[in-house]
Amino acid sequence: MSIVDRIRWLLITSFGLGCSPWAPGTVGTLGGVVLGVTLQWAMPEQAMLAWSIAAAVLFVFGCLQSEFVARTFPKEDPGHFVLDEVVGYLVTLLVYSLLAGKLPTPLAHAGAFFAFRAFDVLKLQPCRKLEDLPGAWGIMADDQMAGIYAGAAVWLALPLVGG
Repeated sequence: MSIVDRIRWLLITSFGLGCSPWAPGTVGTLGGVVLGVTLQWAMPEQAMLAWSIAAAVLFVFGCLQSEFVARTFPKEDPGHFVLDEVVGYLVTLLVYSLLAGKLPTPLAHAGAFFAFRAFDVLKLQPCRKLEDLPGAWGIMADDQMAGIYAGAAVWLALPLVGG
């Protein structure tokens, strides 16, 4: 495997988290949590901009990996491919922060994680339809819609639990 393919593999699997034998999507989402929390900690005044840039760059990168994914992971939506979960979690943080008008607290980060995983598994429309997009576009797009749903759900639910 070339160095470029190794870098692709590291990003697509969230540095190997997607290779978990147990719930790779859930474990892979932890890569998004680490990235989101790190960016918020490192640059609190620009966290939303940093999340936006990271999400956009990783989304485009992930969508352009169809050929690599097809030859590396012989499934239509391989479990090891968790970059979509990483970006979906960042979208969840962005939507929550935009609606709440503030950055997420630790409780909001926890809620974002669980809400994102729930909406990613539920695949409410149009998530299921977005999966039909060709190649890696379909792998990536449905999780971004799940992130929108999750961010709004956390914004609605957090005040009910005192957050």
